[in-house]
Parts: sequence; C-alpha cells; structure tokens
Amino acid sequence: MDASEGGAGQKRKTSWKKDPEAVRRDILHIATQEFAAHGLSGANINEIARQTSTSKRMIYYYFGDKEGLYQAVLEGVYATLRAREDDLDVAGLEPVAALRRLIEATFEAHVTAPHFIRLVMIENIHNAEYLRKSEIVPRLNRSIIDKLEDVCARGKAAGLFRAGVDALELHWLTSSFSFYNVSNRATFSTSFGNDLYAEGRQAALLERLVDMVLASVVIGYEPRSWSASV
Repeated sequence: MDASEGGAGQKRKTSWKKDPEAVRRDILHIATQEFAAHGLSGANINEIARQTSTSKRMIYYYFGDKEGLYQAVLEGVYATLRAREDDLDVAGLEPVAALRRLIEATFEAHVTAPHFIRLVMIENIHNAEYLRKSEIVPRLNRSIIDKLEDVCARGKAAGLFRAGVDALELHWLTSSFSFYNVSNRATFSTSFGNDLYAEGRQAALLERLVDMVLASVVIGYEPRSWSASV
C-alpha cells in the first residue's frame, strides 16, 4: 500500500466513526442506482464500494450481504414514495377534492421515481421474494390505503360516492395507470413516438386518469377532460 492509499483508507475510517449513518445513507443512494440499472444479479458490490469510498467488508457490516443490501434499497424506494403520499393532508378536503389530490399525488410520485419503477419491475421478476421478507413495506403500503378508506367512507356518508367503491381497487387502478406511464416509456415511445411524454400531454394524461377514477366513484360526475376535447 502506498502513502496515498493509506491516507484514503484512514479518511474512510474517520468518516465511518464520525457519521456512520451518513455512510449508510450514501451506500443506499449509490446501491439504489446500481440495482435499478443492473438488477440484483448484475449489480456489483465492488462498484458500489468504489463510488462510496468504503469497502465490500463495510457494506456487508451494515447490510449483511448483497441480498440484504438489495432488500434495504427496496424498502428505501417504497419509503420515499409513500412519504410523499403521507405528507398530503387531505382530511380537511371534501371527499371529491381529497380523492382528486390523492390520484394526482400518486401519478406525480411515479413520474419522479424512476428507480422505484425499475426496482419494482425487478422485484416482480423475483416473484416478490425479498418484498415478502420485509416487515417495513407492508406498514408503509398500508398508509395510502388508510387514507383512501377514510376518503371513501366520507364520500359515501355524504351521498357523493357510489356504495360499491373500494379503496384497494382505487389504489390498484390509479397505480396501474401511473406505473405503466413510466415503466413502458421506452417501448411505447419507440413504437408510437414520444408525443405523450411532452409536458402538456403528461398533464392531459393525468386529467384523463382523474376523470376515469372519479367517473367510476362519484355519482353524477361529468369528466372534464373528455368533454373539453370534443
């Protein structure tokens, strides 16, 4: 080991001791990019160590092994997405406005979370093996369902929502539209052109989504975006 390598090693050790949580966050940040780009099998722990100025041994100290790191990354992207939804205070909004805001938030959160989309696609390849091991993600996912259930209950009580409205189905419908919009962008654009991904067309797609969901939920709702385009 030459003098420069010794100095770098000493610098890493000092940073680990001073702020181990910052080191852990840095590893997760780089690992998220690596797993999203290359999947579980293709991700390179040595490359993650290089980019974080740590070591393979230090990464395993924090996360156990490569699979432990991957699961922590998966939990992290779910936590980030759900935190955006949790920050929404819709309790004070009337039910239709509250549901609209939740739909918009889900769509916007997916657009700004491409790593989440790729990692969920990768986890589906693994048949949710690592998601099933997580004790964190089920609690995270429950929060959006709780919000939707509250909005649905208030909407039904006010005579605004149809009796058969189900919060889980609404989340599935909203998420499927929002997810596909990001997950299939490359193939859809290659097949049909990139027009739908211009800023104005994305805003229009969001309005279509809002209209589809509200029309299926709200009694007497007249879709705004469809009628405006006629």
